[in-house]
Amino acid sequence: MTYRAPVEDYQFIFDHVVGLEQVTGTERFAEATPDLRAAILGEAGRMCEEVLAPLQRAGDLTPARLENGVVRTSPGFAEGYRAIAEGGWVSIAADPAHGGMGLPASLATAVNEMMSGACLSLQLSPLMTQGQIEALEHHASDEIKEVYLPKLVSGDWAGTMNLTEAHAGSDVGALRTKAEPQGDGSYAVTGQKIFISWGDNDITENVCHLVLARLPGAPEGTKGISLFMVPKYIPDEAGNPGQANDLRVVSLEHKLGLHGSPTAVMQFDGARGWLIGEEGGGMKAMFTMMNNARLGVGGQGIGVAEAACQTALAYAEERVQGRSAGPEKAIIGHADVRRMLAEMRADTFAARSIALACAVAIDMAHATGGADWAARAAFLTPIAKAFGTETGMRVAELGVQVHGGMGFIEETGAAQYSRDVRVTAIYEGTNGIQAMDLVGRKLMDGGEAAAAILDEIEAQAEAARAEMPELAEPVWQAAENLREAMEWMLAQGEMTERFAGAVPFLMGFGRVLGAHYHLSAAMAEGEEGKRHRLARFYIRRLLPQSAAYLAHATAGAEGVMALSPDDLR
Repeated sequence: MTYRAPVEDYQFIFDHVVGLEQVTGTERFAEATPDLRAAILGEAGRMCEEVLAPLQRAGDLTPARLENGVVRTSPGFAEGYRAIAEGGWVSIAADPAHGGMGLPASLATAVNEMMSGACLSLQLSPLMTQGQIEALEHHASDEIKEVYLPKLVSGDWAGTMNLTEAHAGSDVGALRTKAEPQGDGSYAVTGQKIFISWGDNDITENVCHLVLARLPGAPEGTKGISLFMVPKYIPDEAGNPGQANDLRVVSLEHKLGLHGSPTAVMQFDGARGWLIGEEGGGMKAMFTMMNNARLGVGGQGIGVAEAACQTALAYAEERVQGRSAGPEKAIIGHADVRRMLAEMRADTFAARSIALACAVAIDMAHATGGADWAARAAFLTPIAKAFGTETGMRVAELGVQVHGGMGFIEETGAAQYSRDVRVTAIYEGTNGIQAMDLVGRKLMDGGEAAAAILDEIEAQAEAARAEMPELAEPVWQAAENLREAMEWMLAQGEMTERFAGAVPFLMGFGRVLGAHYHLSAAMAEGEEGKRHRLARFYIRRLLPQSAAYLAHATAGAEGVMALSPDDLR
């Protein structure tokens, strides 16, 4: 398998679709000039193509393993990780005060997506570290920052996130891990956590665990949860890894995919930890890390979609089978194969644009402190995560179909994309939870953030009507239908009514956003460009799905909840 970093696509989207010039026009990000952006994307792209992509298959065939209490990573992963760390790709957006580049999250999102497309199993490690860096920057004491951030930023140490317990998955408030104060500023953390991505490795000097735990006498539920830094090796006075902490990897999970990424069951037996943030503020601090990771996970889905697109296209251009309708002798000349490839490419562009628009909003919120930008970033995050990962799964599935029988054979690599990407719809908050967050918490402003986005979509469609009426009119109408669905959601006082249609509402919103960004691309390139042809395909053939999604979204809960368990047997 070969992988080509889609650098040109990022540059086009930044310049013509999501308005990165707003970000680089601020004082905070003024250094992210076009030349610097091109250099960053080019260098990262080469690293992904030449170093990471060759590790994709090795990680699948030779999974991480637990050997005498130590996690041994897949062949070549140590060298691949070192290339990531030495290139500074762990810390693109990290604060320069601790060694980071201080560049926009938009650029970090693009680089993370490229790494995901090249080798998702390995990319998950720096993604976890990036989330931990952000959580510590916002919530840790100065003492903790001074010890941990330089090492995490450099990639010498790796970070993890420890939330889930066997009895407490999405219901984090049910966790039982406890933290006992030791009288010296530290805490003894005891409990077991499961599903810990990159819970240990043999390629970094230390592994730093952020662990949610409950203090003595803390109230039940999420209000009683605090966050603790619990390192594998306790730093000595010089800040170097010292005494081994009282924690261990119990086992590694045997998974459908992502075999090169060690997913650990972690046991903490009175391990020394230090409080991050305030007592009882664990969820607030952890959500900083999780929101960072949610956009990153959306990017993982998009990265895999990109790789699956490339692999399927290469196969379709060389596989000869039957008589095609076009001049090509290969199967790409068949109308249905061309349809599948077009769906794959059009949806990948849509999902990528949504994710980068979310990143731009995050950057603008950081650069300006504007509440409107923060609200937009918060609203777009669950859509970027869920739509991006749903796109990854669908595109990878279509990639298998394009390959036909060979897609079911592991050696082509098509099946691995489908297996690897499947978990992205589950971890960092399932897509169902993202959707419930969208129609619940994210509409608590009365729909103000959503309405602002819809206003922009309709204004752009209005402006495009004179030049491209056949594309502009469907986008405007779809946005108006979406507005009506949002108003229906806002009118429902009982949250179950909203939740029953939350996922289709999110997917309908994503479809409309995708059409908006495709229209932007078509307007920027003109009617003779390939992006116009791709936009026409998306708007005519995929955008109509939004109407079905929204009909489902506004059907209410009765038809769902009336089905008893016996009805479902």
